[in-house]
Amino acid sequence: MAKVVLVVDDSMLIRYTVCDFLERRGFAVESATNGEEALEVLSRVQPALVITDMVMPKMSGAELITALKSKPQTAEVPIIIVAYKDGGFDQTEKRANFAIYKDIDIETQLAKALDALLGRPSQANAAGQ
Repeated sequence: MAKVVLVVDDSMLIRYTVCDFLERRGFAVESATNGEEALEVLSRVQPALVITDMVMPKMSGAELITALKSKPQTAEVPIIIVAYKDGGFDQTEKRANFAIYKDIDIETQLAKALDALLGRPSQANAAGQ
């Protein structure tokens, strides 16, 4: 059974790019457009990983991270944040395991984060490149 990854981003383009990347690598993907929707998804699935934007309407990524860390069932789920390189990070964001940047090649960064967090070799590594 494929590991589930929850992708949370209000940008349709970023959400599509990340979800497509994950699906091509065999993950089951759930998505949400903000933190409130993410909490609804989390009421029915237990993800192996959460990837979240930081700036979203209704509930920000920082608020989502706080909610995840406060619940025993999600406190240990690895988190990757998606932000702009010059966005700066507050203490809540530092509780994430990785940061990937919107203004740098997302797929390359995501492959490295997946390798480190889930022990899943990237497509290039799996092909022996």
